[in-house]
Amino acid sequence: FQLILATWEGGYNLQCQNLHSAGEADIRVAKVLWWYYFSKVIEFMDTIFFVLRKKSSQITFLHVYHHATMFNIWWCVLNWIPCGQSFFGPTLNSFIHVLMYSYYGLSVIPSMHKYLWWKKYLTQAQLIQFLLTIVHTLSAAVKPCGFPFGCLMFQSSYMTTLVILFINFYIKTYRKAPSRTAIKETLVTIEIKNGFHQDYFAAANGFLNNKKVQ
Repeated sequence: FQLILATWEGGYNLQCQNLHSAGEADIRVAKVLWWYYFSKVIEFMDTIFFVLRKKSSQITFLHVYHHATMFNIWWCVLNWIPCGQSFFGPTLNSFIHVLMYSYYGLSVIPSMHKYLWWKKYLTQAQLIQFLLTIVHTLSAAVKPCGFPFGCLMFQSSYMTTLVILFINFYIKTYRKAPSRTAIKETLVTIEIKNGFHQDYFAAANGFLNNKKVQ
């Protein structure tokens, strides 16, 4: 919320914002982004807790890659590009994390489980967040305003890796298993040969064998 207020009051340009033209607003954004970085340190503790609780199934490549890289990338952001164009991704990400941790909080209440049908939509929201960040980042590359071009390219490339990994996660996690009806229909289809059920061929073979014996 503070990021939205700071950028709005500072007259930030949504398409492209450099690092030094907004004065006090830039300083305010940098202070908020420091707290955002601090939140990434806390999020990285998730991995440590998983190890301590021996929840190795939850320590996936996506989990470690996402948390470890965000921790290091944002250290660089705060040192070299702590304001300007850097505000957009954290604004979206903070909103997504409010939803995500609300879901996790509700999931520890057994009576709320039946209302938590929207988990997959959180992943969809994360994917939309990454795509919007890529568009926003590339917009500054197409129509530059003085924000470092190399940082824009790195940001868009990194977000692309997250899109690929999250799509892979989404497919593996939420891909629907075939229903029993579909399985039964498949078995029936396999059993039918040239328009005749396999039982027909079994009966016919029995009839022919009997006839030969006679």
